[in-house]
Amino acid sequence: MGAVHRLLGIDAAVLDDRAFRVLLVASLVSPLGTAVVSPVLASLTGPFGVSEARAGLLLAVFTAPSILLIPAVGALSDRLGRRPVLAGGLALFGLAGSAVALTAEFTLVLGLRFVQGVGYCGIAPILITSVGDLYVGEREAAAQGVRFTVVGVALTVAPLVAGGLVVLAWQAPFLVYLLALPAAAAVMRYLGEPRASNDTERDDTDTASLWTVTRRPRVLLTLVGRTTPGLVWFAFLTYASTLVARLGGSPAVAGMVVATASLASALAATQVGRVTAAVARGRALAGGVAVCTAGLAGLPFAPSVVLTGVAAVAIGAGFGVSISLYRSEMTRLAPDARRGGLVSVGESVGRVGSTVAPVATGALVAAAQPTLGNAGAARAALLAVAVVALLLGGASALLAPELPAPVDSPAAD
Repeated sequence: MGAVHRLLGIDAAVLDDRAFRVLLVASLVSPLGTAVVSPVLASLTGPFGVSEARAGLLLAVFTAPSILLIPAVGALSDRLGRRPVLAGGLALFGLAGSAVALTAEFTLVLGLRFVQGVGYCGIAPILITSVGDLYVGEREAAAQGVRFTVVGVALTVAPLVAGGLVVLAWQAPFLVYLLALPAAAAVMRYLGEPRASNDTERDDTDTASLWTVTRRPRVLLTLVGRTTPGLVWFAFLTYASTLVARLGGSPAVAGMVVATASLASALAATQVGRVTAAVARGRALAGGVAVCTAGLAGLPFAPSVVLTGVAAVAIGAGFGVSISLYRSEMTRLAPDARRGGLVSVGESVGRVGSTVAPVATGALVAAAQPTLGNAGAARAALLAVAVVALLLGGASALLAPELPAPVDSPAAD
């Protein structure tokens, strides 16, 4: 713990809060939905009797519920409370995910993964919202950064664990999801409710509706910027292995490049509290966006695998800072009674960037390939994505703080 406290500095005080530690435990579970399955897809084609393309549906059906359900679940947590929604999401996530180990019938497996994705909708956005319930100001930004660091650790370690377990039996990786059950029990036992969430007698007319809050210019501009971290990160993930291969690197080397970016994002997120204490939040956010977009723009021009790794560090560090601060901003812009709903809207909008990135870069590469060739098309596509992300994210980060915050939100104080 001494090393952790030195890394976080004064922000390490958040670790003394038992409720926050419970949220960190649940945060270790939240990224496992994709981190456990994605590295073992090729090993599942035989047991399930499907092609690699069909095996990819295991990821698609898991993420599909998030697009529509996350905002609804967030609003539900504003009414019923964070604890039952988060604990229920964890339990459903763990039971449905581990149940895959009981059957090799692919249609049933897809159904279980879809149900697991529904459970996920009650985890990630509620974790972000709950941090906003516990803390305000720069302490909240620091806590979001610490939580994202824990997510980064899980994203780095889970694929290695899954890859080792699948050698023993194809069912073994899915048993990892049972870890969600003790996490759910810890949430029910130790996580309290914010006063606003417990107030079942509150008058909804006292607070602007979620739709009204979302339409505020500052909130809208922040939501536009919220798409950019996912846009940059998933453009990087889509082409990292291809670019490394062109430089003579193996798939293992490509994996190390991605792991380097993940580690950089986790470490950078631990410093968010220190950054915002020294620099205005808008400038800090604009800086994070600038660093990750610069890394993405330089990535396809790197002449060696080592310099590709340097670009990956920039992408990861900028991503870690920017996504932590965007999530923090969504909690600050929400009135207490609408925090869960607004944070969930932000997470859904973030998924738009993550979904658009592979499609947009693929379309740009296909359009430019006849003229520029494979390498030139990839450079043009990633450079175009970087420029768009810089313009959207930079404008959002610098202009949004100049606009009035919604009444009754922490940012209005």
